[in-house]
Amino acid sequence: MKKLVTIAVVLLLCTSKLWAATADADTLKQQLTILSDSLKAPIYTQIAAEYLHYDTIASKKKKMAYQNKAIDYTMKALHYYSKYNDTTGLRTCFDNLAMVYHAQKKYSQAKWFILQSNTLSRASNDIPNIITSLIELASIKSDIKDYNLALGDLNEALQLSTNNHFVRTESAVQQSYAMLYMHMKDYPKAAIALRRHNFIDDSIRRSEEASLLAKLKTSDSLQTKKKFYTSSNRKLYKNSSSKRVASL
Repeated sequence: MKKLVTIAVVLLLCTSKLWAATADADTLKQQLTILSDSLKAPIYTQIAAEYLHYDTIASKKKKMAYQNKAIDYTMKALHYYSKYNDTTGLRTCFDNLAMVYHAQKKYSQAKWFILQSNTLSRASNDIPNIITSLIELASIKSDIKDYNLALGDLNEALQLSTNNHFVRTESAVQQSYAMLYMHMKDYPKAAIALRRHNFIDDSIRRSEEASLLAKLKTSDSLQTKKKFYTSSNRKLYKNSSSKRVASL
């Protein structure tokens, strides 16, 4: 009985989330009728984002429908971003299209779009997004068993991460190495990459905890000093007040 209740609650939550996403998408669609062309691209991107949550859907048929809607609205956004030469918007569209096509195992399309994103990022010397696109490109190449090319992408991503001291990104690259080596069935190297990933994450966590502790100590010290000065001022005020009364 408890199990049935739990399943019912989960289904209810999933249904409510899907309804909310549809409602949000419908509201955004209504806005398109009153907006000028120059403002439509971000709305189409927002509508597409509502459908990009397809991973939360259990039904394969409905998941595919959401993926196709995400592609459709992203393509519409892409049209307007291209019209107004909005490179940031274009890159976002390319990233989203690559992600959805990758999920659908349409590797040629996914690879083409992530390469467009990578090209735009290189043109603007956007290092973080160059790295992100390289990681995605390596994942696609890994799935089609272009392992050597995938390794080349991750090697570049790692070099960019270390040269620019992007520690979190370096951790993500090491995780991608682990996944790639698992595909290659090179389990010892996969284990090494995973250990590096975990080590970096632990280092980040310890650094953040130390920073937070230092801030708390500074805050406590300031509060203590404030109380001390407040108490001292009160005593001085009382003493000076008593002296004035005595002199009168």
